[in-house]
Amino acid sequence: MSGPLPIGSDAPDFQAQTTEGPIKFHDWLGNSWGVMFSHPKDFTPVCTTELGYMARIKPDFDKRHVKVIGLSIDPVDKHERWAKDIAETQGTAPNYPMIGDTDLQVAKLYGMLPATAGETCEGRTAADNATVRNVYVIGPDKKIKLVLSYPMSTGRNFDEVLRVIDSMQLTAKHKVATPVNWKNGEDVIILPAVGEDEARQKYPQGWKAPKPYLRIVPQPK
Repeated sequence: MSGPLPIGSDAPDFQAQTTEGPIKFHDWLGNSWGVMFSHPKDFTPVCTTELGYMARIKPDFDKRHVKVIGLSIDPVDKHERWAKDIAETQGTAPNYPMIGDTDLQVAKLYGMLPATAGETCEGRTAADNATVRNVYVIGPDKKIKLVLSYPMSTGRNFDEVLRVIDSMQLTAKHKVATPVNWKNGEDVIILPAVGEDEARQKYPQGWKAPKPYLRIVPQPK
């Protein structure tokens, strides 16, 4: 197994059953950004907390025009039973589709399981599927923009995913990069590829430059 697909690679298309009916992934995504986050098994404790938290903050993804979809190596009817536990313990049931990856097809396509993993979820434990703990952010061009891999013992930070999406959506429109720990509204960095003449045109007010290659400006509107 080579591991999760790298940034910049094509996000594989697939057809799957979900808790909201069958989908063809690229058609479902349309022209939106997307987040797909995966789980090794239903009724696992850390994942239960993650699915509930994602449901609570889904409006934050909606306002950024980002579609959310989950995946777990179990059938859809089991996802629906799990959703009741999530609602009871976390206060909110999943309000986004959950893929039932019973044949391991999607996990293999995205490099989360090896081709030798078999073709069924039957008999597999969460430990067998421990590598199915990734977050993928996918752009409207169907390219993978971000990959995060987590161990089963550590809950994911979806606030960080939102922060990175803010950065990626900004830098897709403007020739800037965002510095360490950047948050929406803070100063940004002019890309090195932007020449001095172009930079002066775009930023006539000038910029701070502690080094010639480090040109800092307010975030573009």
